Amino acid sequence: MIYLDYSATTPVLKEVLDSYIKVTTDFIGNANSIHNLGTKSKELFLKATRQISKFLECEMNEIIYTSGASESNTTAIKGVAFKYKNRGRHIITSKLEHKSVLETMEFLSSIGYEVDYVPINEDGSLNLEAFESLIREDTILVSFCAVNSEVGYKTPLKAIRQILNKKNKLTIFHSDMTQALGKIKVHVSDVDLASFSSHKIYSPKGIGLLYKKRGLVIEPLIYGLTENTPYRGGTPALPLIVSFAKGLRLSLEKLDENLTKVKSLREILDNKLKKYDVRINSNNLCVPHIYNLSLLKIKSETFVRALEKEDIYISTTTACSSLEESTTLKAITNDTNVSTTSIRISISPYTTEEEINTFLEKFDKVYNELLLKR
Repeated sequence: MIYLDYSATTPVLKEVLDSYIKVTTDFIGNANSIHNLGTKSKELFLKATRQISKFLECEMNEIIYTSGASESNTTAIKGVAFKYKNRGRHIITSKLEHKSVLETMEFLSSIGYEVDYVPINEDGSLNLEAFESLIREDTILVSFCAVNSEVGYKTPLKAIRQILNKKNKLTIFHSDMTQALGKIKVHVSDVDLASFSSHKIYSPKGIGLLYKKRGLVIEPLIYGLTENTPYRGGTPALPLIVSFAKGLRLSLEKLDENLTKVKSLREILDNKLKKYDVRINSNNLCVPHIYNLSLLKIKSETFVRALEKEDIYISTTTACSSLEESTTLKAITNDTNVSTTSIRISISPYTTEEEINTFLEKFDKVYNELLLKR
């Protein structure tokens, strides 16, 4: 099997799984309980949270654990919208966002909020001049992903913060940093709220977090709050939290080395695939881990299914909208042929050059076979 769908989810590293099993076995107490078992669990909860705060360069009380990035995104956006509705109901985002962001924006639009979408330039970047012109006195929230999940575009978060500081310092800035974590350096200090998910960094599914800047107040999405869960009710998922901390450390400790390796693999892909009659959608504004191209003459699902028969796994758009037209490419090109024939190849530091070369051989075979069937 050759797995090239790391942006959808990553396998769990053995070291991380070992931590999960040990905590599940040895720490059975609820961290909210006052007896000795609960105290033992709470101590480990605080230790893991301290580690995560160190890696993210934030304070412990700025971390809210969630079930994943979709919940973090929803909590951030709804939390701000409902808390500050008396200040204004204007929100700015883009079509480069994850489905969990876009659908939350659609919901808010349906109940009276005004949502503006920043135009996208031909190279996939945000039109910052247009963004600046959209900011108003009643703009309460801006939400932009740090890295787009389909094509890999990096958003200049510092530049956006500078624009907000100039135009409206009261506007709250949220970023979905899920696809950036473990790929490039992230700076939560650039934003007020940031979403993350464990299963993108070789850790278990079902755990994520929301960074919330100290002093910022938002409306909780899930009630039943406690001292350990002041903004999101529920029993702390201790084995998942500890696993998240372990995966985060392993992902960040060799970040530069891993980035260099992925870049070299990306160059091999690019040199070979650009020779076909395809449109390459990922460019130098993108992280090297995500490589997106449109086949133009072959539907993306057809191609993905054909590669699956060769025991090779890639994806179309994102895992949450895998059979739909690419929202990102539709916004950039307004070309249905481009946005319905795109495939995403996502690689990792654990991908080998041998796997890439085998993939390229099978790509050539499948591509030519499907062209003949047209």
